[in-house]
Amino acid sequence: QVQLVESGGGLVQAGGSLRLSCAASGDIFSLNDMGWYRQAPGKQRELVAGITPGGTRNYADSVKGRFTISRDNAKNTVYLQMNSLKPEDTAVYYCNAKIVRAIGGLPSNYWGQGTQVTVSS
Repeated sequence: QVQLVESGGGLVQAGGSLRLSCAASGDIFSLNDMGWYRQAPGKQRELVAGITPGGTRNYADSVKGRFTISRDNAKNTVYLQMNSLKPEDTAVYYCNAKIVRAIGGLPSNYWGQGTQVTVSS
């Protein structure tokens, strides 16, 4: 099986920073696109940032210039550096990865368990 394990959430004051990590492990042949999503209470889950294996990045407009996504392909890990945090960034953050488990297979979508980020004003 495949696991995505997240870490790094917590409580921070507005203007502060947090760094999220997500490590993929298990039966992985190739790790394709990875990303971070978030879901605030009463709202739909939304894409925060994504990154391809080659390092091409995309961001939600609401986090551009404040968040940076990166990955370490050797460690099967994706990171989200969050700076200048705002109360509206408060949400559960989920790691996502598209993973091929065997040669010739198609990529499947996997999710982490979620980590709470709370930004106080």
